[in-house]
Amino acid sequence: MSTGFLNVDLEALVTNWRALDALSTAETAAVVKADGYGLGAGKVGRALMRAGVKRFFVAVAEEGAILRQALGPNVEICIFSGHMRGDTDMIGDMMLTPMINTVGQLTRHLEALPEHPFGIQLDTGMNRLGLEMSEWASVAEIALSQNCRMVISHLACADEPDHPMNRQQLDQFHLMTDGISVPRSLAATGGILLGPEYHFDMVRPGVGLYGGHPFADAQPVAYLDLPVIQIRDVEEGETVGYGNSWTAPRPSKIATVSGGYADGLIRALGAGAHLYHGAQQVPVVGRVSMDLITADVTDLPDLPGALSILGPDQTVDTLAACAGTIGYEILTSLGARYQRRYSGG
Repeated sequence: MSTGFLNVDLEALVTNWRALDALSTAETAAVVKADGYGLGAGKVGRALMRAGVKRFFVAVAEEGAILRQALGPNVEICIFSGHMRGDTDMIGDMMLTPMINTVGQLTRHLEALPEHPFGIQLDTGMNRLGLEMSEWASVAEIALSQNCRMVISHLACADEPDHPMNRQQLDQFHLMTDGISVPRSLAATGGILLGPEYHFDMVRPGVGLYGGHPFADAQPVAYLDLPVIQIRDVEEGETVGYGNSWTAPRPSKIATVSGGYADGLIRALGAGAHLYHGAQQVPVVGRVSMDLITADVTDLPDLPGALSILGPDQTVDTLAACAGTIGYEILTSLGARYQRRYSGG
């Protein structure tokens, strides 16, 4: 095979969910948007469902419909984008629960699907999605008298435990929701780690399930090996790749592996990134191109047939730091050309 092998450890995924679940007495849901953070929502969802997850969150109704087909009728699937125009049939037919973000969405939902469950999303200061205080005050009585399943909000700075925005949003959430009788949810992965006062009735971890920060104790879930297509000898002074961006400081052996920015290994990786042969680092040299990456394997004792870019020695967050980005982007960008293998779970 000339495409990379993306190995997904579903047992590690479930272990991460159980570890986060153990930090809270609240219900622990799971966020599987963006195709399970790039790892396959169906496979991820089924493993988590078997582990005990009864409530899932995705970004849009189309993701919810795909997940429903994979998981069947016995779990709740919640849609962060709410009840968008044109989504009514999908929400009704696929038994999806929209998180209502605007007064207009609430009106649309109650008129089109009056008996269908929904949730409410509140804006507690992030200014991204949800009803603001005045809007919530105008519709709370109506919404809570209908089939409202939950009220949620989202923290903007939970990955920075000492950030004052966390307390500000917590206080605002209390102000907007204290006294209501439906379940409340504020915390994703970072919020769970902030402690019990942020947990309310339900927590909904996302990136921590997949081995990403800020859950430092997470087990790696994604392992990515790239096959070596060619190894060539390069003399001192010769250059490698587009733009002559790397010049060999000595006679070198350069491995060209199958993978590039078309596969989610973004061009910004470049110098400073590493591939691995077992536990031994191999520096990336030259530019990451669309389909290929070159690495200096001169110091390896044996010529490799494949090199790893994600694994126990290089997590998604370590790799992301080389590109000046975050692990979320690396995970959700993993391309469709990889041969996916699933283990455990």
